[in-house]
Amino acid sequence: MASPLIGVTSTFTPATDGLFGTISVGESYIQAVLRAGGLPLVIPVGLPREEQQAVFDQLDGVLLTGGSDINPERFAGLPHPRVYDIDERRDDLEIRIVEMAVKANKPFLGICRGIQVINVALGGSLYTDIADQLENSLLHDCYPDIPRNYLAHSVSLQPDSRLAQILGGALFEVNSLHHQGVERLAPSLRAVAYAPDHLIEAVELPNHSFGLGVQWHPEWLQEHLPQCKLFEALIKASAG
Repeated sequence: MASPLIGVTSTFTPATDGLFGTISVGESYIQAVLRAGGLPLVIPVGLPREEQQAVFDQLDGVLLTGGSDINPERFAGLPHPRVYDIDERRDDLEIRIVEMAVKANKPFLGICRGIQVINVALGGSLYTDIADQLENSLLHDCYPDIPRNYLAHSVSLQPDSRLAQILGGALFEVNSLHHQGVERLAPSLRAVAYAPDHLIEAVELPNHSFGLGVQWHPEWLQEHLPQCKLFEALIKASAG
């Protein structure tokens, strides 16, 4: 039986010499998918719109990766000086991927920026800077001088959630590498995990084959068995 083909979204880095930039994916995502039994396929930023559906149709599942900020204009977000590296092409592509995955009932998992894309695509909004806009917030932007596998805070999961079933518990320590987060939850989503400051840390799409988003970075926590199970669950759902 062939390994499920998992589309992995990518990041565009502009060239410093005015020529072509770089399209890339962090190796940690690729290795996490491979370790779980999937076959990763990088979805390039800038993929022509007429080709997006054709590529999507070949995939068994989708992984929406972390990265820079979504344009606040897409969710009527407050302007903030910390908003960085907006890429309209990536926003367009990833929002459309979510829409296609929902319509096709195709498994998808969003990580960090990925959960934010899911929420925006389905009609929700974001804090454009948690530290300024969420009262009594924790330190969520534990980067760049902190190890990516540093366990920054706990998350409490809804015991009856699919995510709690996958991870095998309702309380876990996670890393935290973001300055934005879910503010107004999209109507079709269910919040299933929270940080101690009440920031939403995970969402699920009810009545979908596998529609999940987490705000932390499980690809950097593969030494923790529960975080491996999250990728394994995506691959299992994608295998049909």
